[in-house]
Amino acid sequence: MKGFRFDVQTLCKIILTGIIITMSGATILLYLISGSKEILFSGIVFTMSAALWNLLLIIIFRMRLTAFVAKLCNILDRMMSGEDVKGLTDSETQFARICHQLERFNQISQKNRYKLDEERRELQMLVSDISHQVKTPVSNLKMVTETLLEKPVTEQERTEFLQGIRSQTDKLDFLFQALVKTSRMEVGAVHLEKKDMPLFGTLAMAMSGIVYGAEKKNIAVTVECPEKLHLPHDSRWTAEAIFNLLDNAVKYTPDGGRIRVSVEQWEMYVKLDVADTGKGIPEGSQAAVFRRFYREEEVHDEPGVGIGLYLAREIIMRQGGYIKLSSELHRGSVFSVFLPVQ
Repeated sequence: MKGFRFDVQTLCKIILTGIIITMSGATILLYLISGSKEILFSGIVFTMSAALWNLLLIIIFRMRLTAFVAKLCNILDRMMSGEDVKGLTDSETQFARICHQLERFNQISQKNRYKLDEERRELQMLVSDISHQVKTPVSNLKMVTETLLEKPVTEQERTEFLQGIRSQTDKLDFLFQALVKTSRMEVGAVHLEKKDMPLFGTLAMAMSGIVYGAEKKNIAVTVECPEKLHLPHDSRWTAEAIFNLLDNAVKYTPDGGRIRVSVEQWEMYVKLDVADTGKGIPEGSQAAVFRRFYREEEVHDEPGVGIGLYLAREIIMRQGGYIKLSSELHRGSVFSVFLPVQ
């Protein structure tokens, strides 16, 4: 059957020829049977009329088909050029149905294209951010190793250089660990398992990570949390989120400052506040602090890569909660975590 493929024009000619042959054959057969010239004449007239009407029908069909194809090509051209093709026709025709399907296809294609562009931009930003974060410690490591290899140094200088190397490698290790956690969270490799557990234990797990840093800066840390308060949450990852908030508070609270952690039971949420007496965050920067790798210019000397708050928000949001920030310059900040009780 692969050899019997015709275009529309050839198919129409075959149909018209078939009609003429069939009606002519029937007319001749009736004439031979009856011998009447009237039947012969009538058959010829009917055959010519049928041929003319079918020819007219074929011409109209070809014109409509050509117009249909032209409209369809026009719509496809507009779609390929990125134009809006909504509301092409409101009529209840086959063409309208095809146009409706094309509209849906175009919307899905545009959405996928936009999503792909967003992912490409995010990937470019991620590569740029990682490059920026890695550049400084790598440069420092190269400089120190070149100095150790090319110049004679005293034992004290050697010790200082080695301490510098350890500091820079610790920073790189922290960056890579933070990137691994973030990437696992973003690609869905981390599945948070919410279980009904006491929040006090989760908070204690988070607090254990900042005890040394707070003592070193002589920061007073107070905790107010009911020991019997239970709510469904992923204890390990929630502790990670709270630790990031606490670690951020320790970094930006001056020596002798205070950090207060308090927990309140609300009707639909449990509210956990991490309040510090640090330098505060300008109002214009409060929304930006949750962005990945965001750091204010004046805190670049502080340790960190600007990923902790971003990761904390992602962890809380994936459990149906949210984080709210209120801050005043030179008076401190309060990060409020809201976790649903259901």
